[in-house]
Amino acid sequence: MNRRFTHVDVNNFYVSCERVFQPKLEHAPVIVLSNCDGCVIARSAEIRAMGIEMGTPWFQLRDMARKRGITALSSNYTLYGDMSARAMRTIGRWTPQEDQEVYSIDETFLDFTRQPRVDLLETGRAIRATVKQHVGLPVCVGSASSKTLSKLANRLAKKQPRWEGVCDLTTLPTSELESLMADVAVTDVWGVGHRLGVRLNAEGIYSALHLRQADPRRIRERYGVVLERTVRELRGVACLDLEDIPPKQQIIASRMFGAPIYAADELAETIREYMGRAVRKLRQQASVAGSVGVWLHTNPRRPQDVQHHPSACLPVPIPTDDIGTLTRVAVAVMRAIHKPGHRYTKAGVMLMDLRAKEHAQGDLFAAELIQPRDTLLDTLDRINGKWGRGTVGLGSAGLQRPRAWSMKRDMLTPAYTTRWDQLATVRA
Repeated sequence: MNRRFTHVDVNNFYVSCERVFQPKLEHAPVIVLSNCDGCVIARSAEIRAMGIEMGTPWFQLRDMARKRGITALSSNYTLYGDMSARAMRTIGRWTPQEDQEVYSIDETFLDFTRQPRVDLLETGRAIRATVKQHVGLPVCVGSASSKTLSKLANRLAKKQPRWEGVCDLTTLPTSELESLMADVAVTDVWGVGHRLGVRLNAEGIYSALHLRQADPRRIRERYGVVLERTVRELRGVACLDLEDIPPKQQIIASRMFGAPIYAADELAETIREYMGRAVRKLRQQASVAGSVGVWLHTNPRRPQDVQHHPSACLPVPIPTDDIGTLTRVAVAVMRAIHKPGHRYTKAGVMLMDLRAKEHAQGDLFAAELIQPRDTLLDTLDRINGKWGRGTVGLGSAGLQRPRAWSMKRDMLTPAYTTRWDQLATVRA
């Protein structure tokens, strides 16, 4: 059976999400900054044309942005997460749920192998038009007989205007396919990074076509089975199937503070809030945690400060997903490692020793204490799911008030799609 994969990718995802609600930013130079407005993590095409690199610190760009009319925005992950969910649901209409793999916040694979009569070119055009109309986001679509080739097809759709955003390699003769691959650098092949590219270049492998024509057995001997698989995928042999996302083995919640913290009670507020986020992820993957870790950081770039970077972990007597139990343990660990007088700028929590909740070893004598909490936790999940993350929480984590330590985001746009009080206003 011939495999048929389609890869759909949102163009300039973070910038495109912002442009949906601010049409004035279309064709304007836009950057999105990392947490605490630290550095560039997303660029519009106009910014790329200016030669501004990813990771450039914001303080180095501030004057240039003012002079050249660059719009800088704080990262709005609430908006991006919701827009991603809407786009993935829309794209998923073309296949059964089990034939879609959400690969990242802005990429997804569809498997049309069980729909051999579907015209992939027409379907790609329909996906592109529907996502633009229903969600407002621009996407490119690539189709081929393997996942690696479909990623390459998507790149061609994005880079070459002749494809108009949709490229189907399944219908091309071999000579034309190889002609296209000759113009793609080997470092642009999925899974080939810069370091590996340097080694391949040294052996005369510069393009995707060169890699496709390489001897798979020799590639395996020199680079391993993963690159051998890439060679076979470039030849149209599907070696990769859609994958279910495996449960995480560790869950971390960590942020820089918007302002330094000295007091243990104020640090406890951050720990409660971070643990709330970590436990939500834990419960979403139906796991329990057997150990809790906490760390604190002062700012290493301030040599005038006394540095202190403590960390510690503590096992939980019975593995659990109970936010009350895990938060109590985390706050106790924090108080044990905190030293008064230090200027802390970052803290984090980690849930470890994760296991599936259905396989967790219980405690016969503690059953009566644990069982009634499930109803309460399910209720908290439903409230936060319906009314938004952080609507209710444990202790001060549930208080919706500004805090001095909250993450610095001076150029944050509204949560247009998830908060009633931040809906866009339209005037006729």
